[in-house]
Amino acid sequence: MRSSLAPGIKLATSFSRDSWYRGFILVLTFLFYTAYHLSRKPISIVKNLFGILDNCFLVAYAIGMFFSGMFGERLPLRYYLTAGMLSSGLFTALFGLGFYWNIHSLWYYCFMQAMNGLVQTTGWPAVVACVGNWFGKGKRGFIMGVWNSHTSVGNILGSLIAGAFVSSAWGMSFIVPGIIIGTTGVICFFFLVERTNLHSSQFPRRLRFCPGSMWNLFPYIYLQGVVEFSLCLLFAKLVSYTFLYWLPLYIANVAHFDPKGAGDMSTLFDVGGIVGGIVAGVISDYSGGRATTCCVMLIVAAPMVSFASSNGVPTTIGMLLLCGALVNGPYALITTAVSADLGTHECLRGNSRALSTVTAIIDGTGSIGAAVGPLLAGLISPTGWNNVFYMLIVADVLACLLLSRLVFKEVHRWCGHAARQRG
Repeated sequence: MRSSLAPGIKLATSFSRDSWYRGFILVLTFLFYTAYHLSRKPISIVKNLFGILDNCFLVAYAIGMFFSGMFGERLPLRYYLTAGMLSSGLFTALFGLGFYWNIHSLWYYCFMQAMNGLVQTTGWPAVVACVGNWFGKGKRGFIMGVWNSHTSVGNILGSLIAGAFVSSAWGMSFIVPGIIIGTTGVICFFFLVERTNLHSSQFPRRLRFCPGSMWNLFPYIYLQGVVEFSLCLLFAKLVSYTFLYWLPLYIANVAHFDPKGAGDMSTLFDVGGIVGGIVAGVISDYSGGRATTCCVMLIVAAPMVSFASSNGVPTTIGMLLLCGALVNGPYALITTAVSADLGTHECLRGNSRALSTVTAIIDGTGSIGAAVGPLLAGLISPTGWNNVFYMLIVADVLACLLLSRLVFKEVHRWCGHAARQRG
């Protein structure tokens, strides 16, 4: 009797070559940005040693992001990502080597953090452009919601790696992540395929815009929703990065955990973020309302943030999971599906390279909030942690208000559609 194919082989052969490529690129870019976040997380675990150094990274990252997208459009993404990851690995490792070289100059560590912030701007515009090139708009919210969990996975792994060394040899908290991101840079060079059509002639170097042919950032501003989503992301990232960089210290002070325990518990915020990003993507795909989805989640997040000021481990755990989902859900949606939607706007006439710059503008604006949030938290925290959480609530409310025009348009579209169906 003739034997049939094993179920696993039958399943594998049922997918087309293009489907395998799409899956491979999704996994590969997931790995890349996991490494980016893994290498930037350790500074929050050793914050009691280095205080304000995270701001050196964030300010440099915010400035560099506005220029990174333009370079991402003009250079092959495979080379751009490879150079970025190798450089980030170098500066991350050099930061940690300061421990073994007995370097006590603050300027050395500030310089390494600032340089790492600049080279890390290569990551986000490039990986979003790669995924945007391979996946259409159909289930973009869901696919990118799942894919965007790399941010939380990277934060979790970075926290666990850094926590393992923070009490003994903190230098390894940076050297190990530096080696990991450098290794992924080598993988990128050998395996990344940045678009479905490999003929670069299909993607002209000079971009064409509806408002004019002038080459600068301003034509993108006219794209519908870019300003609103960029400013909303500014306040959403302010909240998210304040949690990212100050959460371990808050847990250590309030719940009286040691540095390793505080770092481990802080990963619950990122666990919630994974779920929130996927839920936001699914809801926005189904409803067609990206802005409304973000606004509702941010509204619910505001009172959840206020619970963070309560004492008690069970309350803290619940707060971390809920806030992670509600804060990172809109953040994930804006930086992935929304950026991809705007970057492939019909106004750009199908030029996929524009996706890199649109992504950089949105995330660059958001990164201003990422730099300001931890700085404000550092200034406010001596007056009491409650005041820090009040600041985060105000940021959440402002993020909602900035989306009000887009929410109104989406609700109006739904109402108009329903009225036509009833007629």
